[in-house]
Amino acid sequence: MPLKEIDLEKVHYYELNNEVNIPKNNTIQIAKDREARDAFLRENVVPNLLKFPSLRKRFDWLLENDFVDHALVQKYDFKFIEKLYEFLDAVHFQFQSFMAAYKFYTQYAIKTNDGNYYVESYDDRIAVNALYYANGDEELAMRIADEMIHQRFQPATPSFLNAGRARRGELVSCFVLQTTDDMNSIGRSINSAMQLSRIGGGVGINLSNVREAGATVMGLANMAGGVVPIMKLMEDVFTYSNQAGARQGAGVAYLSIFHPDVMAFLSTKKENADEKIRVKTLSLGLTVPDKFYELTEKGQQMALFAPADVEKVYGVPFNYVDLTKEYDNMVANDQIKKYWLDARSLETEISKLQQESGYPYFINLDTVNRANPIYGKVVTSNLCSEILQTQTVSYLNDEQEYTKLGADISCNLGSINIDNMMHTPDFGKSIEAMTRALTFVSENSDISVVPSVQNGNRQKHAIGLGAMGLAAFLAKNKIYYGDEIALDFVNTFFLMTNYYTLLASNKIAQDRGSSFFEFEKSAYADGSYFDKYLEKDWGPKSKRVQDLFKKYHIPTVEDWQILKQAVMKNGLYNAYRQAVAPTGSISYVNDTTASLQPIVSRVEARAEGMTGRVFYPANGLNNETLPYYVSAYDLDQRKVIDTYAAAQEHIDQGMAMTLFMRSTIPAGIYDWKQGHTDKMTTRDLTILRHYAFRKHIKSIYYIRTFTDDNTEKGVNECESCSI
Repeated sequence: MPLKEIDLEKVHYYELNNEVNIPKNNTIQIAKDREARDAFLRENVVPNLLKFPSLRKRFDWLLENDFVDHALVQKYDFKFIEKLYEFLDAVHFQFQSFMAAYKFYTQYAIKTNDGNYYVESYDDRIAVNALYYANGDEELAMRIADEMIHQRFQPATPSFLNAGRARRGELVSCFVLQTTDDMNSIGRSINSAMQLSRIGGGVGINLSNVREAGATVMGLANMAGGVVPIMKLMEDVFTYSNQAGARQGAGVAYLSIFHPDVMAFLSTKKENADEKIRVKTLSLGLTVPDKFYELTEKGQQMALFAPADVEKVYGVPFNYVDLTKEYDNMVANDQIKKYWLDARSLETEISKLQQESGYPYFINLDTVNRANPIYGKVVTSNLCSEILQTQTVSYLNDEQEYTKLGADISCNLGSINIDNMMHTPDFGKSIEAMTRALTFVSENSDISVVPSVQNGNRQKHAIGLGAMGLAAFLAKNKIYYGDEIALDFVNTFFLMTNYYTLLASNKIAQDRGSSFFEFEKSAYADGSYFDKYLEKDWGPKSKRVQDLFKKYHIPTVEDWQILKQAVMKNGLYNAYRQAVAPTGSISYVNDTTASLQPIVSRVEARAEGMTGRVFYPANGLNNETLPYYVSAYDLDQRKVIDTYAAAQEHIDQGMAMTLFMRSTIPAGIYDWKQGHTDKMTTRDLTILRHYAFRKHIKSIYYIRTFTDDNTEKGVNECESCSI
């Protein structure tokens, strides 16, 4: 029965899955989810999965029909490929939910050219991923396969989908660009955004160096168009360049909060914005130095500085001036044109827009750069606010040729499944296999269409190993999200990942005989990065967390001292190693909760194209774990911030931290609401942003609001059911 001819009236998996959301005797019917999974595999997958008399015949067919890269297969003796498949088969992998199986086969499994049959199973996709990342190293291929089939490691969607395919897109998740204040740079950035959207994921562009609307151009007053027209062009680019309809192009524009166009920038997302300026699909982000928080706390006016004037005075683009340090000097300098705005009024406008749209993202720029161990300055971020790497500016002539090639950013991402990782036989070996797999992605990404990105990737070999499944792990172990035990666990887990990724990157540097570009100028080379780990023991404080990690070696002060000497002597291959992305559909394939977030709902409803809603009960949900699965919308968001702050201590880049608010806030969550309205106000968001700033959070991603008339009300009704 070909996929396109499946008779929905003759299959039972949708009906069974829908019953998960229909309480019976005041109980969530969890068993129906497993029945739906079994029905889906029996009725949809098994009849439509191509079968072959032998593994050799299967690979011959894949090669002949241009599904698998010939070069990949040629790197291995076929007897080893058979051995790898025997190992995977012996694991007897099984999806734990209907959603996991459904997501994999509908969105990730390769299908025949006519779309009628599945070409591969989950084991097949794991095998090809492992062979691809190992690059001919049989031992490493087995190790990567072990991590992936046990779902301890999950490459990001572009890598997972494209690895080993003969006809593939790029492996990279996203990109980060910046533009300077001239037409050649602006035009090149727009073209680069189009090219990158075509081959890969989302694109972030920082526009802070562009002069403001109405500024003087070539001696003519009121000539500059400012950042908004560029944003409109960018939005059209991402709409047009959408990988032949396979995915919608996506981008984010970042702007300094001290840029004169900041109010116009924010206005583009207002619901009542004029169509001439409104951007519907482009995301917005602000880069925010410490000085803004100081001015708002004091209730002072803030100066917005003309970028072109700043560049003339300081000799570097606006992005590269330390605004907190130079603010008073810039205010006093008559050569720099200034526009004045009440800081608190701007803060209120930001909170209003976050209530209305979830934007803008917030990058606490000075917090980022104080923690940045790499030579140079971080000036912006990516589409999800977790990539925070140094960049250098490119300059072009009128022939669109580079007179100076700078370095931009590509993001090579993957995630650890925390729940499964806590069952690994060897924490360090698991992390090393993941680090080597992502390093291969970095080394084998071809981004020559944008030389500045290619240059940055080759200089840094940067990766972003993140994590997901925190909420699931905590609930299964009967730990409340955000409490002291949970924070102790988060601190310890990311202490471990930091240490072992450093150890792995040091080994790779020794293997390659080289380190990342300008390693000698980094805080790793002079050893200062390691000071915090030599001053105290960062290991678990509570007996409970000590017990959770009892079978693993937690790095001691002595271990850090030894690692420091090894890194100073032999270097690091990866300039950046960790970043926590907002895992989406890939979390469902892994049967776990997204990123480090609390759950949204005990039984989540997902809109799946033409299918309608598919229901997903939280992994491990049962009578015993139910009290520990608390909706993010019912949590004090300071618990979310505290959780991310505990991880941030050990993560060299950032994390996509989303805050979850109700339009009507339940009583007792926030002490400052007592005696005031129970409706969410701009003050609530302002207080939370300042709290995050004081906790040294580097970035805030979306603000999500659950409104009183939310259409997913039925899901919430399930939350009160017992099992």
